[in-house]
Amino acid sequence: MTGARGQVPAPIAGPSQFAEAFDVSRETLGRLELYARLLEQWQKAVNLVSGKTLPQVWQRHFADSAQLYRMAPDAKRWVDLGSGAGFPGLVVAILMAERGEGHVTLVESDVRKGAFMREVARQAGIVVDVATERIESFSTKGRISETAINVISARALAPLDRLLELSSALFSRNTLGLFLKGRELRSELDEAQRRWAFDSTVVPSLTDASGQILQVRALRARTED
Repeated sequence: MTGARGQVPAPIAGPSQFAEAFDVSRETLGRLELYARLLEQWQKAVNLVSGKTLPQVWQRHFADSAQLYRMAPDAKRWVDLGSGAGFPGLVVAILMAERGEGHVTLVESDVRKGAFMREVARQAGIVVDVATERIESFSTKGRISETAINVISARALAPLDRLLELSSALFSRNTLGLFLKGRELRSELDEAQRRWAFDSTVVPSLTDASGQILQVRALRARTED
């Protein structure tokens, strides 16, 4: 495992700072502005995110998600587990739409959150798959096994050992896992490596001084070594 802490850049307070940081088109920025409006509207009826994070949506949610896309900008098949209100997967799908290829599947068991993501995608004019079911069920159905998954992502979903268990059936030899993690990553890695073998790299988050991104490749259960 490699990786080092880095400095977190100035907060991304709004659309202009986001556009500068991630070099997106006006159309993409407009889609994200629509996303922010819908998030605020739906939040009044559905608990999509922590209410205290809404004023920092461009930093806490949009930029936090977009930094993952920069790690795999050529991915064609992306699966986001436990998408919640669409972070990071729906932001990735919006960024991916700018290049005109690639597809994102969002897995979220909460029906209301699934409905929210579908509405954002509909109004933004992008195509995504929203699977409103438990990850365990989605992973074992094998309905996307005919197409190799390039990236599997998750944010604040589960401890690493459990996260690898949930996602292992979706990994192929060349799949990259991108998992947003916090301060407890070292202890989570120690625990996970008792059951799982994998290559890993830790990259400091650009949006959270205590956040880290774990890159996972070549995942396999130790019993299969």
